[in-house]
Amino acid sequence: MDNLFTPSAKSVLVLAQEQAKYFKHQAVGTEHLLLALTIEKNGIANKVLQQFSVSEDDVREEIERFTGYGTLANTDKDSYLPYSPKAKTLLALAGDEAKRLGAAKIGTEHLLLALLSDETILSSRILKNLNVELPDARKVVLRKLGIADTPKRRNDSRTRRAPQGGTPTLDSLARNLTDAAKEGRMDPTVGRDKEVKRVIQILSRRTKNNPVLIGEPGVGKTAIAEGLAQRIVAGDVPEDMQQKRLMMLDMGSLVAGTKYRGEFEDRLKKVIEEIYNDGQVILFIDELHTLIGAGGAEGAIDASNILKPALARGELQTIGATTLDEYQKYIESDAALERRFATVQVNEPTPSEALQILKGLRSRYEDHHHVNITDTALEQAVKLSGRYISDRFLPDKAIDLMDEASAKVRIDQMDRPTAASKQVQELKDLAAEKETAIEAQDFERAAKLRAEEMKLREKVAAREAKAKAASDEETRHYALDVTGEDVADVVAEWTGVPVTQLKQTDADRLVNLEKILHQRVIGQSEAVSAVSRAI
Repeated sequence: MDNLFTPSAKSVLVLAQEQAKYFKHQAVGTEHLLLALTIEKNGIANKVLQQFSVSEDDVREEIERFTGYGTLANTDKDSYLPYSPKAKTLLALAGDEAKRLGAAKIGTEHLLLALLSDETILSSRILKNLNVELPDARKVVLRKLGIADTPKRRNDSRTRRAPQGGTPTLDSLARNLTDAAKEGRMDPTVGRDKEVKRVIQILSRRTKNNPVLIGEPGVGKTAIAEGLAQRIVAGDVPEDMQQKRLMMLDMGSLVAGTKYRGEFEDRLKKVIEEIYNDGQVILFIDELHTLIGAGGAEGAIDASNILKPALARGELQTIGATTLDEYQKYIESDAALERRFATVQVNEPTPSEALQILKGLRSRYEDHHHVNITDTALEQAVKLSGRYISDRFLPDKAIDLMDEASAKVRIDQMDRPTAASKQVQELKDLAAEKETAIEAQDFERAAKLRAEEMKLREKVAAREAKAKAASDEETRHYALDVTGEDVADVVAEWTGVPVTQLKQTDADRLVNLEKILHQRVIGQSEAVSAVSRAI
């Protein structure tokens, strides 16, 4: 059943259970679902209720007035309360609303629409007491979903096409970056405030408001899009952008399965229509140059030519990302497409900037690998990747070094027998010896082995309790450290350069410079000595 609901709607169901137990009621009713909608801040329903000035405290007071507190004895957190018949009917209605509006899952908006559809249930009576007109509230929900008439974004004579409801096609072909940011599934964007601000400026323009991020692979173009999603969730964007969704289009999914002529065009046009009708979507297309020729089978037009009219009319707001070479080759050569975009240069960060980015990401990798990453390790990751990995760019190559060095340290530790694993093995051996003694009817020896086993079990239990207490502490401290030497080991594995050479400092190299030059340059002793002294 959980797979039918969005994360926000699942949270509402959990909160409704908690509130029913708080009031000591025997079942979860429609009033508890309404109260949960006022508590869960994510989702359209809460925003609509706020618009009508319906607060958690107001609903709580009304529930106390209508029903008071019950007599439920078991209010254990893990216990499950059944839904009342009205609540079950409401959940079924919510499913019907989601299906009718073309949504893949039941969201908080569909739960609220179901609540507003029946004037006889307790939740509706509570809303009426709070001066909420149910038809008006329903209209606001539909307007938020882009189903009702919305203010036009341009002063022109064209009318908006009749919407079908929701963005099911887009949702199936794209990843919602704002949802990912809301749920904390993104790494923080560090050191790219200038580029993110520039993207926001371009998106806020009246025309040509489609930024394209241009930079080498690995410099952080996608991270800038993720940074924008995080700012939208935090509300750190202009007011007209605060309700936007940033959707990352998957070109592979868009093209997949379109084997017959016309299928690709229909699918892409459907996506554009849904975005236009919704009015709250910013489309992010990574590898923008893949639009050129995408879906363009014999006799069909490619994706770029389908998008051009939508971009020209302002029906579609897009952020693109590509490399400079690909931009010049594919986008600049198509003047009609190129003029729709405003470029944002994303340069490779300097070593000091890359170091700051690594420090910002350090805690995520420490938590993932259960290690402590030292400052020296970060410095070496930036320094050695810059010196020995010339075919890739910062910060990507330094991040990969930090990641793999952490993994290496963790795995190396697993290969070493620990005190805990030794104790576990000793317990197994003692148990086996004890069984052998019992079979041989050597009960005196069996008793001694049992006493040893009990002592060892107490030690194991004490160790486990100590480990649990340490893990319960809020400090992020792990037993394993990732050092600069660990990073050097990984670089040696990647490049084949000897570790001793990697670990040598510049001063060490200069001390041995004359000796090294003598090995390479034969018969020029004076010149070699003069050059060495000069350096």
